[in-house]
Amino acid sequence: MAVKTPLKWVGSKARLMPQLLPHLPEGKRLIEPFAGSCAVMMNTDYDEYLIADVNPDLVNLYKTMAYHTDALLIELETLFSAGSVGDEENRAIFYYAVRDAFNQSGKSFGSESVDAAARFLYLNRHCFNGLCRYNRRGQFNVPFGKYKKTYFPADEIRAFAEKAKRATFICASFDETLNMLQPGDVIYCDPPYDGTFTGYHTAGFTEDEQYHLASILVRRSSEGHPVIVSNSDTSLIRSLYRSFKRHNITAPRSLGVKAGEGKSAPEIIAVSKQKPNPVWYGFDVAGERDRTVISEVKE
Repeated sequence: MAVKTPLKWVGSKARLMPQLLPHLPEGKRLIEPFAGSCAVMMNTDYDEYLIADVNPDLVNLYKTMAYHTDALLIELETLFSAGSVGDEENRAIFYYAVRDAFNQSGKSFGSESVDAAARFLYLNRHCFNGLCRYNRRGQFNVPFGKYKKTYFPADEIRAFAEKAKRATFICASFDETLNMLQPGDVIYCDPPYDGTFTGYHTAGFTEDEQYHLASILVRRSSEGHPVIVSNSDTSLIRSLYRSFKRHNITAPRSLGVKAGEGKSAPEIIAVSKQKPNPVWYGFDVAGERDRTVISEVKE
């Protein structure tokens, strides 16, 4: 059974670990540029981890769980207790008060703020569907989830803190993170999926960024780094990773599924093929955002 993480997270890989684990090779360090809930870190056994995300609220939570565990648990217990008092209307009023406080001042305390981390995790556990969404002003804007009872993830936070002894946490873009590779590193990328909700951060994730990410990963693969990518099973993604071995899976999903299709959607796990001494012709695949892989490769 997969190890659960403290966060509720759309797209979490916790339930997909049985399908994903066979494709994650041995290595000293796992690099995750899109760490999300950290389900992959919590369910693997690498000696070291480089855990990155572009969302500073998320990275602040990682660091606070890792380095200020007891203080975070005390603050969280206060929020969870106060947020459980009264009827649904009263609980919603408290939720929106916490959300306003988080948006107005929760991000101004520094890179390891216990207050900001506690508010962020409280919002995550009490908001609709565990969704992480921001407006263009950078404000967290997910509505109240109307849950009768909310789980307090104390055990999961302590387990995260223990595993985090092997990890380095950074707030960085995917290209910055992938510039920090060392020999022997394994790369796992779980970016916002093509054709689905991508507003996990103020800037979102565009089609251009899908191209840019793929171009970097192709180059890193050519340098000998094992690369594993999860994404939607779309014509764009099949084309971008046409040089990879693609494995089709069906994943549970609550967002990005058309009406009548149920609670699942097709995905792929793309695994790089290790080839000796590759030679590239005509362009640098890790330079400017390459648009040469537009057409779908028919199989």
